[in-house]
Amino acid sequence: MNKRPIFIIFVTVFIDLLGFGIIIPILPSLAKQLSGSNLMVGVVAASFSFMQFLFAPYWGNLSDKIGRRPVILYSLAVTSVAYLVFSFAATLWILIIARLFAGIGSANIGTAQAYLSDITTPAQRPRAMGLIGAAFGLGFTCGPPIGAYLMEGYGVAGIGYFTALLCLANLALAFKILPETHKINNNKIPNITNPFNGFINAFKTPVLSRLFLIQALFIVAFSLMQITAALLWEEHFGLNAKTIGWVFAFIGISAAIVQGTLVGLFVKKLGYANMLKTGTLLMAIGLIGLPYVPKHLFFPLELVFLAIIALANGLIMPAISSLVSLKVKENEQGHTLGLLQSSSSLSRGIGPLAGGALYAIGMQIPYIIGALTMLICVVLSFFLAKYLRKDFF
Repeated sequence: MNKRPIFIIFVTVFIDLLGFGIIIPILPSLAKQLSGSNLMVGVVAASFSFMQFLFAPYWGNLSDKIGRRPVILYSLAVTSVAYLVFSFAATLWILIIARLFAGIGSANIGTAQAYLSDITTPAQRPRAMGLIGAAFGLGFTCGPPIGAYLMEGYGVAGIGYFTALLCLANLALAFKILPETHKINNNKIPNITNPFNGFINAFKTPVLSRLFLIQALFIVAFSLMQITAALLWEEHFGLNAKTIGWVFAFIGISAAIVQGTLVGLFVKKLGYANMLKTGTLLMAIGLIGLPYVPKHLFFPLELVFLAIIALANGLIMPAISSLVSLKVKENEQGHTLGLLQSSSSLSRGIGPLAGGALYAIGMQIPYIIGALTMLICVVLSFFLAKYLRKDFF
């Protein structure tokens, strides 16, 4: 397994999530300041995920046709432009345009996964996919404090310029040393595909339909927690903003450690399908435990449940992406993994909307619904067994 291109892919995903994390702390207040409307805050936030939903299969499909390298370079260039535009976000429409372009550029995760599929064996694949999860965790951990510091010292322009320069540096590094890995050049593949048609075709395959459904339900359940946790910790447990920030950092660091170092061990001990079964069950346990921790035992008991959630992430995400990559042809890797990421983006839009509504009913409700959703995933993961070869276990 060639470590140099894997490092570039890791850096690409890390910077994608770092840019996302840098923007997140200041985006709601900036959107409200420019629009004067709570509704437009949601529109600005949703614009990013909507473009990811549309463009993840497009980038993946294009990478199957012309290769992974040019698509990764194009997407990095788009992301650089997005953050440059963000630095001039003095009006609501400029902000929306910046987030639309950021969503387009950051929809390259499926292509990054396809790249790793090209250069790894089935045994190596979950570990490589786990590195993408580690990049997610580290980017999400490092981004918010950097964003807060830049906003305080340099304002919106400083955030935009800093993140654009990071993306340009990544583009230059990838241009210099990232080799092409996809040898099939199939000009019959259309440039633009309808993601809904892609989902319909994927759902005709029993294994893919279950994997896509598990991924979508898992992301929704996780998002229910992610969007309401800060409110839960502040209103019920009495944590301040600084402490909540450290708790989120703990989640990110835990996820990075699990997915960056332990995935290879999980594959050897459990196999892909058993990783999925175990991960979905652990996620259900972690979610249901969070709102019921006694206040005086928040530290360390809440952290134990968060560590369980991080471990579950480290089992579920590499298992799903590896199984999907193993079930499709070489010239369909980019398209199918792009569809998988597209479905995740759609779920990340649904989860927060549902989480806010459920939290308004009762602070425990998002976590109960999330745990029940994960139990459905447990059942689905057991039904996968009859469709998978024995070497997937």
